[in-house]
Amino acid sequence: MLKAVEAPLSGHPDKICDILVESVVDEYLRRDPLSRMDIQALGSNGMVMLGGVVDSKADFDVAEVARTAYANIGYEEPVEFFVNLEKSSKAEGKMPQGLTSVKERGAQGSAIVYGYATRETREMLPPAVVFAQALARRIDDLRKTDQRFSWLQPDGKVQLAMVDGKIEHVTVIAAHKEEMDLSRVQTALLEEAIVPVLGSIEGTKLFINPGGAFTTGGFTMNAGVSGRKVLSDSYGGLLPHGGMSLVGKDPLKPARAGTYMARYVARELVKEGVAKNVLVNAVYAVGIADPVLLSARGGDGTDYSDLVKDRFDFRSEAIVERFNLRRPLYASCAAYGMFGREGLPWEE
Repeated sequence: MLKAVEAPLSGHPDKICDILVESVVDEYLRRDPLSRMDIQALGSNGMVMLGGVVDSKADFDVAEVARTAYANIGYEEPVEFFVNLEKSSKAEGKMPQGLTSVKERGAQGSAIVYGYATRETREMLPPAVVFAQALARRIDDLRKTDQRFSWLQPDGKVQLAMVDGKIEHVTVIAAHKEEMDLSRVQTALLEEAIVPVLGSIEGTKLFINPGGAFTTGGFTMNAGVSGRKVLSDSYGGLLPHGGMSLVGKDPLKPARAGTYMARYVARELVKEGVAKNVLVNAVYAVGIADPVLLSARGGDGTDYSDLVKDRFDFRSEAIVERFNLRRPLYASCAAYGMFGREGLPWEE
């Protein structure tokens, strides 16, 4: 069976936007843990627009936070930031349309969420996802920490396909400085990134910058939109997805809280030996605290839904409390996927 996934580098235009909005989310939560928000970013041709709705006591320079995050990714060219966040006052009891009080127990929105775990890898993720994300991270790490790779630029992505457990195809797109010859780029990435991560590449089709030199990336090359890489953030498109982005949202949103809980529950069932692999699905309706649908099913067809309903609380407020989600931890997982990584509460 063919399993193909994609993993963008942190400097991919869509990932830039994800990192920017998550950095802003983190700053709001750092200053006011009860902050509520739904923020989006669009970047293109030397400018970034940050828009959305925010309910928070915090007051800070949003553009400066985004500008710092942009520079930390590795981009040096100037970018103009435009901020259009509709704000409301908790003290006055006013909320933007579509938001409700934190004190209300009903779900703060509608969402369909999925969580998956498998015994196939240490990360409890499909192998193709693990390899692709590890390779993307390796390339970024080389750029940031190894002077020999100072010619690398932040933009790029990895595509990887596996057939029956074997890596059949790998494509690496990595931006580089103009003075770097393409053949040297290809050799260096093969020897220092692909082989160390994948091991044996015998029989694997490899393509490194197959379109030629890639010297213009980021917002100069393409527009970026936050939340567009929802599949690479989770299970690489190999499993169902509710279609909603998690980035830019406060943790009380059921799309965010529910997704983390579904992954945690699936991981627990696999870790405890209940199932070799399991898919958890929850459906939230606005104003109703508990999911209107909650199911869990193993790859062999075994139904674990009753077990999950008895053991785990899927209310957003309960999830936020369980994992202590009202804190700044989201920018750290805005690239290389939100699962299978140490230091994240839903992975522990």
